[in-house]
Amino acid sequence: MSKHQTKIIKHYESLNYYVIKLTVTNKPGIPDLLALKYGETPIFIECKEKNDTLKPLQQYRIDELNKLGFIAFENKLLK
Repeated sequence: MSKHQTKIIKHYESLNYYVIKLTVTNKPGIPDLLALKYGETPIFIECKEKNDTLKPLQQYRIDELNKLGFIAFENKLLK
């Protein structure tokens, strides 16, 4: 797990989210993290280092999840 992912997990956990790192799923391209909080819309987060970019399948999954009513996005390390 990258330092960037760890930082994102700690951030959401500090907001009382239950954060799961998704490693093996039946949906290739699914975002890296799932943040859950009772009464809130589930959040899917794709973590990228500053020089990394989304692959087309990852963008497809993010769009698919957003259309289903979830929150899904790329969180890119800027520094």
